[in-house]
Amino acid sequence: MEITNNSVIQKSYKKLSIQVSLNGLSFCCRDTLSGQLISFEKIDFSNFPKIFTIENSLWKSMLDFSDLTKSYDEIVVLHENNLSTFVPKPLFDEEYKGSYLQYNTKVFETDYFAVDEMGKHEMVNVYVPYVNINNYLIDQFGSFEYQHFSSILVSKLLDLSKNDEGQNMFVHVASSHFEIIVIQNQKLLLYNSFEYQIAEDFLYYLLFTAEQLHLNPESMKLFILGECSENDALYQKAYQYVRNTSLLDVSELQKTNSFSTQENRTHFILLNT
Repeated sequence: MEITNNSVIQKSYKKLSIQVSLNGLSFCCRDTLSGQLISFEKIDFSNFPKIFTIENSLWKSMLDFSDLTKSYDEIVVLHENNLSTFVPKPLFDEEYKGSYLQYNTKVFETDYFAVDEMGKHEMVNVYVPYVNINNYLIDQFGSFEYQHFSSILVSKLLDLSKNDEGQNMFVHVASSHFEIIVIQNQKLLLYNSFEYQIAEDFLYYLLFTAEQLHLNPESMKLFILGECSENDALYQKAYQYVRNTSLLDVSELQKTNSFSTQENRTHFILLNT
């Protein structure tokens, strides 16, 4: 959904982007004329009372941060969960979109399935959005666009892989889960999400994925982004077993804001909306 009824006089020339999960949210406000970020915040729902529902947490977030209640020309909401799958466009049938998810997650007849069209990459992302979060935000904003966070992640990594014929693995790290993306010739070979607790969990899934795709840890390239730095145990484990391990270059993204290099890697998805 889009806001389309603003006149030129009413325009704020500002865009609000929100990335939300069951554990928290982060948001940024951008000046659409200059392209520069105006503000950025990250909110951890665990800091709220344990009795809070997700709606209570959203209410408290809006109460605490006035930027979430201002007027915007455009609002984008990114749903962060592991209930998604990518489907080549020629194989996609709108009438059976729920069936594509049944192989990697448990789905129910009552689930609502959404689709992100990724036209230039000739595929779609089928996912289950947080309907209760959407309903709450509709009451607050009136209308907005929403996507799955992996649509932004994969699309941007595909763009960055232009003119690279090698099989490259990208790992996006969050606090309790990470996503593995393997790309060759600007084509998505694999996308999957894994939960982890310790660095050994992380290493196991990383090497197992490489083995399944016949990627050689001695020659493959591994790029890490998200909540991970060179000093983290996850990076150290990966670097120990995968020779060509490095942090993703975010120098182009950094030109649009005043954040550090690591902050641009950590919030790569949100800052690319």
